Parts: sequence; C-alpha cells; structure tokens
Amino acid sequence: MKYIPAITVFLLLALSCNTTSTKQQSAEPAGSYIIQKKATGGNGAVVSAHPLASQAGLMMLKKGGNAVDAAIATQLALAVVYPGAGNIGGGGFMVAYLKNGKTIVLDYREKAPGKAYRDMYLDSAKNPVMALSQNGHLSSGVPGTVAGLFAAHKYALLPFAALIQPAIELAENGFPITAAEASSLNSIQKDLQQYNAVKTAFQKESPWKAGDTLHQPELAKTLQRIQNEGQKGFYEGETARLIVEEMKRANGIISPEDLKQYQAKEREPVTFSYKGYTVISMPLPSSGGIILEQCLKMTENKGIEKMGFHSVKAIQLMTEAERRSFADRAAFLGDPDFVKVPVQQLTRQTYLDERMKDFVPGKAGNSEITKAGEVKKESEETTHLSVADRWGNMVAVTTTLNAGYGSKTVVAGAGFFLNDEMDDFSVKPGVPNMYGALGTEANAIQPGKRMLSSMTPTVLLHDGKPFMVVGTPGGTTIPTSVFQSIVNIIDFGLSPEDAVNKPKFHHQWLPDVIDVEEDFPQTITDSLQQMGYTIHKRGHIGRTELIRIGEGKTDSTFMFEAIADKRGDDDAEAY
Repeated sequence: MKYIPAITVFLLLALSCNTTSTKQQSAEPAGSYIIQKKATGGNGAVVSAHPLASQAGLMMLKKGGNAVDAAIATQLALAVVYPGAGNIGGGGFMVAYLKNGKTIVLDYREKAPGKAYRDMYLDSAKNPVMALSQNGHLSSGVPGTVAGLFAAHKYALLPFAALIQPAIELAENGFPITAAEASSLNSIQKDLQQYNAVKTAFQKESPWKAGDTLHQPELAKTLQRIQNEGQKGFYEGETARLIVEEMKRANGIISPEDLKQYQAKEREPVTFSYKGYTVISMPLPSSGGIILEQCLKMTENKGIEKMGFHSVKAIQLMTEAERRSFADRAAFLGDPDFVKVPVQQLTRQTYLDERMKDFVPGKAGNSEITKAGEVKKESEETTHLSVADRWGNMVAVTTTLNAGYGSKTVVAGAGFFLNDEMDDFSVKPGVPNMYGALGTEANAIQPGKRMLSSMTPTVLLHDGKPFMVVGTPGGTTIPTSVFQSIVNIIDFGLSPEDAVNKPKFHHQWLPDVIDVEEDFPQTITDSLQQMGYTIHKRGHIGRTELIRIGEGKTDSTFMFEAIADKRGDDDAEAY
C-alpha cells in the first residue's frame, strides 16, 4: 500500500483491529487508500460512494454504535470526501428498519424558500429560463440534511459529537483525492469561477490530479459549530448568517426565517409484499417508493422469473411497467403536504392490472398513446449509502445536491456547496427538468413546499427477518435501478455482485426511448429495436449500494455481503 496520510491512518488503524471480513479489493489503490468492491462479515456492513466515508461508518459500528450511528457518520464524512453529492447543503431521505420491528422514514428533502413563487423561473414571455433553476444562488432550496441527521440521531447510541469527528478531521487535515475526483473537480472550474465571488477550496490554478490533498478548513469550522451547537449550529448563528450573506451576493432568496423554521419530518413508509418479501421504501415527496411498488406489482403475475435475466421478454415487460409508472408520476405526484395524491388508487392491484391490459408482448409501447391512468378524484448526482448491523437494524439513506456540485455555489466562509434542487419542481408544467422528468401543477413551486424526488432508499425483509438494503443515485433512473436490483436477486437468482454490476436499462415514459449502458448486450438491443423501440446508449446508470443479509451460524446472528458498485469509487466495508 502507498503512503497513507495521518487522517487516513486514524481511520484505517481503528478498523484494522479484530476484523473478520472477507474483502475483494480493486486492482489499484485510490490515492493512498484501497477501494473494496465486496466485503463480508458477521457483525455489520457499510457501503457508500467513498472508502473513507464507509470506513468512518464501520468505525462507529466497532465502537458499539448501531446502523443509525454508522449512517450518520458516513453521511457526514461524505459531505467532506464526496463534495459533488455528499452534502450538508442539500437534503435526502432515510428508510430504516429497527431490530424492534419499528420502521423509521425521515424526509429531509429541501424546501422552497418563503419568497419562492410559481413562475419565478419564467421570463416576460412565460418561457422557462432553465439556467436560473439549475445553477447559481436562485436555484437553491432550503437545505435539510443537517436537520435530518439530528432527527435520525434519537435512534442512535453514540454521542453526535463522536459521529461528526471523523468528518471534521477529514476536512481539517485533508485527504488524497482519486483520479475520478480530480477529473470531476477539473470539470467544474469554469462554473466555480462563474458562480462564486470568493475563491473556494475546490479551485486550483493547475489541474487537480490523483493523490492531491483536498483541504477544507472552512467546512471544518462549520462542522465544529454543528458539533458544539447542534442543529442550531447550522440553521442559526454564524453558519446561517454566512448562508444568507451568500444569498445576497447574487439574488438568492433563502432567508434567516427559512433556515430557522426548517424541520425534518417523519412519514409513513411505502410498504408492500412481493413474492413473499416485504418491501419498505420511501413515500412522497419522493416518487421512488410508489414507482417501485407499481413496477413490481405490474410485473409480479407475468411469470418474469421464467423469462430469465436480460431476456428480451423480461426487459420489454419491465420497460412497459416503467413507462406506465412514470406517466403516473408526471400527472399525479407531488408534496403530500400541499397536494392530494391518490396513492392508494395508484398502487392498487386492480388499477395496475388495468394499466397493463394494453401491454402486447413483442410489440413496443408508445408514450403518445400510453398516458397516465384514470383515477377518481380524491435529481443525477445523488449518493446512497446502505448500512446493516449485528442486531438486525437496517438503514438506507439517499441524499443529493441534485446536479453534480448542486448550484456550483459554495457558501463563502462556510465551505460547502448549496443544492440546485429548485429544478426538481415543475418550473413550468409540461416542461422537463434536467433529467427529462415532466410534472404538472401537483409539483408546481410554492413557498415551503418540498420538490418531487426520485430517490428510493429501500430495505427488504424475508419471513420477517432482514434480507436486503439497497439504493442508488441517478436522478430518474433511481427507482428503475432499484426495481432491477430486486428482480435480479429475487426473480433471476443473481448474486448480489451481478445484481449490482451487470448492465442496466431505463425507461421513463418521456422521452420515449430505452436508455442502456454502453456494455449492454448488442443482441438484446437489436431485438428491442426490431420490436419498435428506440435505443439510446449512454454512460453509467446509477451506482447501486447493496447489502444482502443471510442467516449466520445461529438463528439470532447474521452474515452480511456488501457490494459497492463498479461504476465509481464506491466502497464496501464489513467485519
């Protein structure tokens, strides 16, 4: 192993004691640490977008913390080591199943500021100005991550000060960046210059390269204020003042009142059965859990398990389920605190059977013909982490800034990126956002409203016992990737490794194309084109983090198999 800086020694030495995990390492060290794509163990597991974050989480499990402790520490470390999506300036969702059978669902999605209004991104001719909703100060919603971390902490065992300490040290002492991180930082240098009046820690006169150390002293001080003052250390006092001052530099509208009033919210989970498994996922204002339930229920009675993995029949069936669920997403879904959404009707089996009546095997569907269903009146740069512990607690967390590095605006003096989450509203009904997702009045901008999301943190039980924790980043591809991961394991019998890493596909109603990764089998895409589908080859779809949980040596113990996606610097840790 190459030279390891002091902070990395701090993390790795803490993790090296009493480990019993089986680890599969990548071929090359990342900077000065090893990325592990697979890890197994009997005491606990953490999978996230960065090895230093996964290691911080596993350290908390070893210190006696539970899966919630590990999830909090991992999120905080990601805010330092994965600035493109890990964050304290964005928001997210947590789905957790606790050992006592209690399910916890936390919504800490960003909110529209109090001065926001429906047509704020339209010009005088009522045309959308997407640059305003996707970059810079005006694109930011009120951040929710820090409130979410404190809302989760009441289910943890260790002091919050201990959970945030690894993040503080990583920010203060610095860490070596990977080749992928260097390339990512180099790609936003012009944006950083355009959207920041004060030079940031992420700017460099010469190009970033693998092994360079990223120091974030301002972020370290912000994290220390949170450590010392709790939630108020972010939403009030010095950090809040710095956020508001940043807003004033370029017509941003987040106010002191917006920050002070923000609260995370506990919600009821999306819970349903699929072939003997209990699936627990995220409800509105995320569309993810509803889309997942619709897709699984629309395919459940079609014999998909007999069709085979990556068979043309299975891909067509899953594509047509995805088409119908995204049509419903566009028409009906929004923040349930502001709009009435017919969730029970949208997920009822009779409704979903009706939706699939016009499905014709071997013939491509058409999104001009397939619209939203009839009901009676009643973002891509994200990051996911999965955690499971020896007591049977499971935690799935997906957080986001929306686009990579969010608004591209760093809060001067505080050292973190703000989100550009306002673009996840329907800037103008019928106009797609940066992910091509359409919306209606249900997702129109209103002060205090949470924008619709696609994040799908999910846990599964089998016979009442922990079975799987899964989730991914990827904008609108999130629910379809989780859908595929579940079907890959339950129906096709794939190993967790193959379920995560085999090529993925995606359909979202409009645009009416099937997205496939570059390494998707050509024979399959040729057959789909012959059916009448339009195929679009693209780069990576998501970065799935998955833990499969089996029985250990006795009925009360577990064996964890943690898989980190091959598509990034993602890392799996277990012991």
